Amino acid sequence: MPNIDTEKLAEEIRKQGVWTEAVKEEMARVVVGQGDLIDRLLVGLLTNGHVLLEGVPGLAKTLTVNTLAGALAAQFQRIQFTPDLLPADLVGTLIFNPGTNEFTPKLGPVFSNLVLADEINRAPAKVQSALLEAMQERQVTIGDTTYRLPDPFLVLATQNPIDQEGTYQLPEAQLDRFLFKVHVDYPSIEEERIILDRMATSAPKLKARAIVDPETVVASRELVNYIYVDDGVKDFIVRLVHATRYPGEIDPALQPLVRAGASPRGTINLTLAAKANAFLKGRGYVVPQDVKDLVYDILRHRILLSYEAEAEEITSEQIIATILDRMPVP
Repeated sequence: MPNIDTEKLAEEIRKQGVWTEAVKEEMARVVVGQGDLIDRLLVGLLTNGHVLLEGVPGLAKTLTVNTLAGALAAQFQRIQFTPDLLPADLVGTLIFNPGTNEFTPKLGPVFSNLVLADEINRAPAKVQSALLEAMQERQVTIGDTTYRLPDPFLVLATQNPIDQEGTYQLPEAQLDRFLFKVHVDYPSIEEERIILDRMATSAPKLKARAIVDPETVVASRELVNYIYVDDGVKDFIVRLVHATRYPGEIDPALQPLVRAGASPRGTINLTLAAKANAFLKGRGYVVPQDVKDLVYDILRHRILLSYEAEAEEITSEQIIATILDRMPVP
């Protein structure tokens, strides 16, 4: 990559990235709080990465995704995943036309810019496999024909961490395809009071106005690719991911707690997400804090815990926190 003037790049980012603040303001008009979640969704858009949202029902996960789609003037589809869902319900199928004696394709709801896969872990393995091709290849095969999905294409999936009856655990291969796994938490007392004042009514809910078109988002990705990452920060990212595979090198007590660490996809995604985070901050370069801000959401679903860790109720977040504490920051 040629030498980049980070000051000129930052100026260009501030000029072209003005839509991100406008989208945040518009979403804040509809959604109370959830600032970190909104930032993660914007990072997903800027890096072409899918997002898994985990939280108990009623925390505005669906509302946030719906509001983002409205602010982007993007095609949006919500798919309620159930145990009887079929792959054809997701990607589409071929329908026989008696008049022409031919099969014609009927494209499914996955052909949208933003797809909300609600309660994704309630769908059986065949549906997971169909979604996996769409997420990874950004294309769908119906019959003998392959169809490209629109750009941008983002899967935003939700799952409930409490009610696990009738659910299918997501395969590790599919979890690894998600850029983020974001834990959506309860609002603060102050935020919940605002929610009460705003939502405790039978009147229609507020809807986001269109702020930016999908083409502008795609153009912004080009700038994200040029954001500078210093060699010291790159080494910091590689050491962090390496430590999830061999945590005993950081602390011998951690080694028996981890069955497998993050794959190289984790390294790539952490770097891309850090660039996108710098873009949101109006910078032309990545700082170590960008990495630290996102490392939990990038790595928590990529660390497989041992039975010993599960028995001791040790979480992947605790392992990441220990690694961060022991890792020298550039």
